[in-house]
Parts: sequence; C-alpha cells; structure tokens
Amino acid sequence: MAARRPGADARPTRAPLLFVAALTFTLTALVAAGFAAVVTAWTFWSVLALALVTLTSAALSLGAATAVTGLVFPAREIARPRPGWQPRSRTAILLTLCGEDPRGPARTLMDLSRDLERAGMAAHTDIFVLSDTRPDKAEAEETALAPLIGMGRITYRRRVDNTGRKPGNIGDWLDRWGSEFDYMLVLDSDSRMGAERIRGMVHRMERSPATGLLQAGMRLLPPETRFGHLQRNAQRLMGPTFLTGFSAWTGDAGNYWGHNALIRVRAFRDAVPLPRLSGPAPLGGDVLSHDFVEAAWMRRAGWRIEIDADTRASAEDGPQTLSEYHKRDRRWCQGNLQHARLIATPGLHPISRLHMAVGIMGYVAAPLWLATLLLLASGAVTMQAGWMLLAVATLLLTPKICGIARLMRQTRGLHARAIVLRAGLIETVLSSLLAPIVMVHHVVSVGEVLLGRDCGWKGPSRHGMTLPAGAFEAAAGAAILAAVAVMNPAALVWVLPVALPLVLAPAIIRFMESPCRCIVAPS
Repeated sequence: MAARRPGADARPTRAPLLFVAALTFTLTALVAAGFAAVVTAWTFWSVLALALVTLTSAALSLGAATAVTGLVFPAREIARPRPGWQPRSRTAILLTLCGEDPRGPARTLMDLSRDLERAGMAAHTDIFVLSDTRPDKAEAEETALAPLIGMGRITYRRRVDNTGRKPGNIGDWLDRWGSEFDYMLVLDSDSRMGAERIRGMVHRMERSPATGLLQAGMRLLPPETRFGHLQRNAQRLMGPTFLTGFSAWTGDAGNYWGHNALIRVRAFRDAVPLPRLSGPAPLGGDVLSHDFVEAAWMRRAGWRIEIDADTRASAEDGPQTLSEYHKRDRRWCQGNLQHARLIATPGLHPISRLHMAVGIMGYVAAPLWLATLLLLASGAVTMQAGWMLLAVATLLLTPKICGIARLMRQTRGLHARAIVLRAGLIETVLSSLLAPIVMVHHVVSVGEVLLGRDCGWKGPSRHGMTLPAGAFEAAAGAAILAAVAVMNPAALVWVLPVALPLVLAPAIIRFMESPCRCIVAPS
C-alpha cells in the first residue's frame, strides 16, 4: 500500500466529480438512444455503428460536461501570500532545451531573473538550463546564454549523452542537485511564468504538504499567423471555463502537462525512474508522453496532483503553422497510444487511468469517427443522418457556449459583448473548417503507430513531406466524395461538411498560415 502523506485525509469535495460523471453518462446515453431511435433497419453494421457512436460520444460528452462544470461550480478559493511573505523552501527553475533557438529562452530567463529579484524571490530560487542540444548547435546555445552565465543568473549544464530524453535530462539534475531543493518548476523553451505567480504557487505548496505537483493553467503568447490567432482565441474563449471544471472534478488526482508546473522534489523521486516499455518503438521503448505517467506514478505514491486553473502570468507558445502542429501532434499521438500498455498498471488511481484513456481516445476517436462516417454514408446503416450531425455539433459547441457565457457574464457594455460574440463565431467557423484536416492527420498518425513507424523524439513528419501543402488532405476528401457518390449518392449532401474542407485544404492552409490581425476574445 502506498505511504500516506501529511494531510492526505483532507479530500476535496466530490460534488463536481459526481456532477460531471452524471452529466457525461446522461449526454452519452441520450446520443446513443437518439441514434438507436432513428435507425430504420438493424443489421450487424447498425450495431457496430451504435457501438462506435456511443464510444466516441462519451469522449465528447466528458469534454462538454467538464465545461458545464466549470460554469456551474465556482473556482476554488486559494489563500494568497501576504505582502512581504518569504518562502521557507528553496525552488529550482528548470528550463529544458533540445536544439531550439536559444535567443528567445535567453531573453525570457533574463526577464524572469529580474522579476524574481523584484518579487523578493531571488534568494529562494535558482535557475538551471538543462540542455540536450547536439554538439553542432551547442556553440550558438552557449553564446546566447553566456551573459546570463557570466552574471551568475543561471546554472548551465549540457549533456553529451541525452539518455532518456527529457525525463532523463531532469533525472540527471535530480541526481546532481535535487537534494538541495524542495521544489522544481519545470519550463519548456517556449514557456513563460511571472515571479508573483511562482511565489503564489510556492506559498500554496508550503501550506499543503501532501501536494506533490501543482500544474498551472496557461495562456498562449501573441501569435504570428491566423492559425496561431485561432488557437489563442479558442484558449481565451474555452480555456478558463474548461480548466476550472477540470480542476474541480479531478480534485487531488489531476494531471501534468510537462511544463509550467511546480513539483515537490520528494514526490517526483517517488515517480522516477519511469518504466521503459518492452519491445521497439513506437509502442515500446521510452514513453514519449511521459508527463501523464509521472503524474499517475506520483498519485499512486500517495501525493496530491492538483490543477491551478488560473491562467494569469503563465504562458506558452503555440505552433504557428499546420505542419508544425501536425509534427508535434504526431509525437503526442505515439506517446498517448503507448499509455495503452500502462493504463492497467496495479495501484493507479482511477482518475489517473481516466486521464490516460482520454488521451488515447483523443487520437483513436479520429479513425472511429471516419469509420462511422463511412458506414452511414455508404448506406450500410440506414437512418436519418441529419440527426447525427446535430447531436455531434451540440456536444462540440457546448464548451464554446459555456466559455462565451462566462465572458458575457464578466463583460460590460454592448461593444465588448459584441466582440466576444464575433470572436466566438469566427473561432467556430474556422475550427469547423480545420477539424476534418486534423481528423485525417490523426487517422494517418494512428495508422503509422499501429504499423510500427516511429516518429522519434523531434524528428520530421513522415507523411506528406513531398506533397504541396494540403494535397494529401484534398486527395482524401475527393476519395470520400467519390466513394459516397458510387455507394450512396443521396448521402453526398451531409458528407460535405467533412469532405469539402478537405478538398479545399490547400486554400484553407494557405489562408490560415498567413499573417493577420484577427479579432481576439478578451481574457
């Protein structure tokens, strides 16, 4: 049995968890029952389609229920440090690098170091740069960081052998310096955090000795392209409500997203080393999505894993092009699918298992939705297809509606509320155009993993590299239209919302990746 930590008997309220479970079950049951009611002939294919619809709708229903929970349950009140408060503990800020342009991180660390001094945190905080950069890029990295090293603002360490990738990088720091610190704050090369936010998180951890990890909510940095604006807009519209709901129902079994999180060194030691999966990559070897696993292992050891839903003074940069997004997503897909081999590990908290299941479903849902679409479009399942589109659209729109409702409640004045509504409408239209494109790439990514193709840690994308942008998606859309035209021409109309954006993908991608000033929802 896991050792119990101080204060572990004090549990967060279970009301949000019961609410989200009941609402998720209800929404899923309604969709499944509605689907069954409009099926006109029951065959093997009808039963298969019902199973697929139920499974995929459950994932969408959980997202919708989480957003509603964030709207219904108020954010948890957190005690803030009083003016002049100083921590009793020592915190290490760990910024990891692996070949990224070092100039941005160098500027970020200089600003953070000065901010820590202004907040009175410099005496209690040390900054480390932990590099896994290859030798051919090491000189540029050392040059960019030299002023910070010379002023004693950072400790710089570059590994020659990057065994274990990022977890191994942090593990090496633990072995060398971990015993000198109570907490470590993990940052990626594109992460940002303010000193006052760090101060508040340290204060919260000192008041809760059973908390092993505190994950901060995040905003996106100002973008450069329409695609970047779309991501930032979506985060501003839906992020706060969703994070508040997620924090409420996950309670002390939250999750870790790999950065912008304060971690108790003692708790992290209980989680490492991570298991190395037997067999070769992609389903074996090092676990790419290691953050979920580290959180699950810490929770198994008896530590609380909590989400601080506040997004102020905590940010990251998002991918600015579809190709960057797909490349990152391919690695996440492989890492999340690896969790299928860990989800049954003895001793894990049920919600930790749920985090892994939702992460897996985030990618497996794409081929399942495509299979459902083809079953319905081919005529193998006879039903009123328009109803299915309405049900799915309702689940997808619920988080947006909840986010807009929150902003409308906080916003004063007709002009400001009009901006919220316009931003919500633009986000909905653009995300609807991109959804089929993302779906096709998820299908390909899942297929590659199942066929044994390893993407590596930060290797290039393996599909579509020699084709013009959008050509692969356009071919997929044309294939869907051609197949439906042959098998069941009557279904062409309701297949268009998926197939048409694919056919138009070259133009959509060019539009989304061009620089633009867009309407952004207020925070």
